[in-house]
Amino acid sequence: MKTQPRSLRRLSPSEVKAMMDQGKKLTFIDVRNEQAWADSDKKIVDAIRVPLSELEERLPAIPKYQPIMIYCT
Repeated sequence: MKTQPRSLRRLSPSEVKAMMDQGKKLTFIDVRNEQAWADSDKKIVDAIRVPLSELEERLPAIPKYQPIMIYCT
């Protein structure tokens, strides 16, 4: 079964917050490398940690039925 291609676009934090305020379910993917992640005091609860170097191989495990927000520093 083929899936439809998804559109990609950059969103501002206020746009993401507005989506969350509207009750939209979002999947957050944190693609920061190990050092950046360890050094940061900012982490989104329930975000899926996938280093960018592993993103392609781990795509099958990422939920596909809600918007996906990928973020890094």
